[in-house]
Amino acid sequence: MNSRRLSPTTFLASLLGVGFIPFAPGTFGTLFAAGVYLLLPKSLFSGQGWWWLGGALLLVSGAAVWLSGRAEKKLGRDAPAIVIDEFCGYFVAVLLLPKSLLLAIYAFVLFRVFDIAKPFPINVSQRLRGGWGIVVDDLIAGVYANLAIQLIRILKPSFFGQ
Repeated sequence: MNSRRLSPTTFLASLLGVGFIPFAPGTFGTLFAAGVYLLLPKSLFSGQGWWWLGGALLLVSGAAVWLSGRAEKKLGRDAPAIVIDEFCGYFVAVLLLPKSLLLAIYAFVLFRVFDIAKPFPINVSQRLRGGWGIVVDDLIAGVYANLAIQLIRILKPSFFGQ
């Protein structure tokens, strides 16, 4: 990690340096998010907790847009080290779903699939300027992953051990 490129904004945009892992930084950023998810109380994923989680996700996503835009100026356009967007996208993938280890794994896999494959409109959203282009594509990938999980839960609830 080049210390010239590390500033408070790049440190936060890289999820405390996770994004500077030299291979698969997006995957490690998503693993970081999954780890945080597993540490959070179950109450955030049911009842009134969804409001708190949703509000926190909105605030973190707004901060991620700003941080990503700033970090991009130092690290380059949509630099691989910027992984705060994976954090936000992963939490969209688990929003409004009951907390479980199986769900954490399925959300991880599906989010990564959609984030890497970039089906429409994910691919188009990357053209947005600055931090918006970095973060919005991951938020949409999270929506796709969440919808896929919701559909699986309806069609085959036993898939999640429920």
